[in-house]
Amino acid sequence: MAKFTCNFISYTLKRTVDITVVIPSVTIPESMGMTLPEGQKPRHQKKDKYPVLYLLHGMGNNHAQWTGYTNVELFAEEKNIAVVMMSAENKSYVNIYGDNFFDFVSEELPDFVKEMFPISDRPEDTFIAGLSMGGFGTLVHGFSHPERFAAMGAFSAAVQLNPYSLAGGAGTEALEPNPDYDPLTLLKKDVAEGKKLPKLYIACGENDFLFEANKAFVEEIKGMGLPVETDFVPGYTHEWRFWNLEVEKFLNWIPRSDAFAGAKRQV
Repeated sequence: MAKFTCNFISYTLKRTVDITVVIPSVTIPESMGMTLPEGQKPRHQKKDKYPVLYLLHGMGNNHAQWTGYTNVELFAEEKNIAVVMMSAENKSYVNIYGDNFFDFVSEELPDFVKEMFPISDRPEDTFIAGLSMGGFGTLVHGFSHPERFAAMGAFSAAVQLNPYSLAGGAGTEALEPNPDYDPLTLLKKDVAEGKKLPKLYIACGENDFLFEANKAFVEEIKGMGLPVETDFVPGYTHEWRFWNLEVEKFLNWIPRSDAFAGAKRQV
C-alpha cells in the first residue's frame, strides 16, 4: 500500500487543506513472486485505474483518523481500491460558516485526486462512505449527485444533523433543516425525478445514541419501496471497533466491475 499525505491550496476554501490518499501497490509477497499467477503483470505495470472510495470522518476528527483507528489500509490493499480521506473540520461536508465544504468535496477534491493519482473517473468505480457526521455527509452527497456513485455507506450516521441550526439563526428557523442538505428531502426529490440511486448500505450499533434515528431513517426508505442493505449490530456504541468492522463489510459488499475486481491480494 502506498500512502500519501498531501497539503494543497484549495481554491474553493481559500486555504490549504490536508488529505490522505491510499493507493494499492506491489506487496512484499508479490515482489518476491509468491502470489502472481504465471504471465500476470504486477499492478504497477498495469495501465488500469483504481476504483475509489471517498471516506468521510466524523465530528472532531480529520483526514488521519480512519487510517489511525481502523485497518482500512489493509482492507483497501486486499480489495485493490484507492481510498481518499480529507479534513472537513466540523463543517458537516456542506457550505456553512462561509466555508464551501460541499463544493470542495463535490467538485474540487475529485478533480484533484483524479489528476494526481491513478484513480478511475467512472461512476461505477466511485463510492462514498463515512461515520457519524461523515455518514450524514455521505447521504447528502450521495443523494445530491446519485449519478456519480455506484454505492454509498452510512455508518452510525447523524441522519438528523441540522447544518442550518449549526449556522445559527433566530427562533424556530434555526431548528428547520436546510432542504438542500436534508438527506430525506434529497432522497424524496431523487425518487420524484426518477433518478437512478446508488446502492445504499446503512449500519449502526444497537447501543449507539443514534440507533433509533438510523432505524427510523431506514423505515422511511423502505416505506418508499427502495432497497437498502442494513447492518444493525447488538453490543456496539458510537465507537471505532464498530466502524472498523463496517468499513471492511462495506468494501466486501460494494459492486465492482473494474479490472481489479475479484482478486484479493496477499499482504
